[in-house]
Amino acid sequence: MVSYGVFLPVGNNGWILSETSPQYMPSYDLNREIVQRAEKYSFGFALAMLKYRGFGGTTQHWDYTIDPFTLMAALAPVTQSIKLYATISPLTYHPVVAAKMAAMVDDVSNGRFGLNLVAGWNRSEYAQMGAWPGDDYYGYRYDYLSEFTHILRESWAEGRVNFAGEHFTVEDCEVLPKPTNSIDIISAGASPRGRRFIAEYADFHFGAGATPEQVEASHASLMEASAVTGRNPQSFASSMLIIGDTDADAARKVEHYAKGADAGALEGMYREYSNDTSTDGSSASIAQKVAEAKSNPFYGGGAPVVGSPQTIANHLNRLAAVSGTAGIMLTFDDFIDGIERFGTEVMPLLDHIDTPAVAAA
Repeated sequence: MVSYGVFLPVGNNGWILSETSPQYMPSYDLNREIVQRAEKYSFGFALAMLKYRGFGGTTQHWDYTIDPFTLMAALAPVTQSIKLYATISPLTYHPVVAAKMAAMVDDVSNGRFGLNLVAGWNRSEYAQMGAWPGDDYYGYRYDYLSEFTHILRESWAEGRVNFAGEHFTVEDCEVLPKPTNSIDIISAGASPRGRRFIAEYADFHFGAGATPEQVEASHASLMEASAVTGRNPQSFASSMLIIGDTDADAARKVEHYAKGADAGALEGMYREYSNDTSTDGSSASIAQKVAEAKSNPFYGGGAPVVGSPQTIANHLNRLAAVSGTAGIMLTFDDFIDGIERFGTEVMPLLDHIDTPAVAAA
């Protein structure tokens, strides 16, 4: 069974860098409405990204963002069944502080909270606040994140931590109370080192791909890395959905958005991803895609799933059938309308849906 999730628009205008796509600012009210509608239609989870600096351009894309951790803490009391994942980076949180914060939201949500861990590759975001360790961090970021996550997990399991590593030292550190529930960890590492981190510490790999072939290949690589650790992390695929009454109607939306592509924001995205000196992860791939298709307004040069409800459902059913797919993360051009149409028109056509149980009061 596959759980569907929503990748929340905590940055202005979501995942389309265009002057002609739906324009909106992020807010608690907007994200609360999205999550409550998603919960109404049996979505299994919602995830909020972390972003400290946007891409600029005429739309000031992602120059306006809201904090994912406090957002999910605020959404926990106004939801009942949907799982809430907040994104954090080890460059802006101490692992013990993160452990205690997560334990609190676990309590508030009655066990519906998890963390999406990112290593923190975005130099301009962290340099502006004096938190960038230097460009050699690109080479050891997953070693840094591994130590961070080791302390995090030991804090939750034992309530007291002793650890002496290359990057963190924690001496007889008391971290009580322990969380009552298991707190899942997601990571989107795409490089061999990133997949090894997932195999060692994460429960789910976010970013396995948007096509059945990509998800199958990604999960096979993850299972190869996991054979060494004896763990069994599962994969979250992802899709941006542009839903129309017909395939042609949806295609007209895409053409309209493409005509308004924000060249300045796309250049800002290319510049940001090009800062990453790693050549075997997602940054290099995204930078190349953006450079090759400068008029493509969809995040990272990706291709949305475009069509009628039946066309959308056919694609998602193929994704859901891939072995190892535990969830599919969705984004929309218009999140309110998109979730309504997905819930009423697409969901009845889907196979393999995992419906979450309502948490006890």
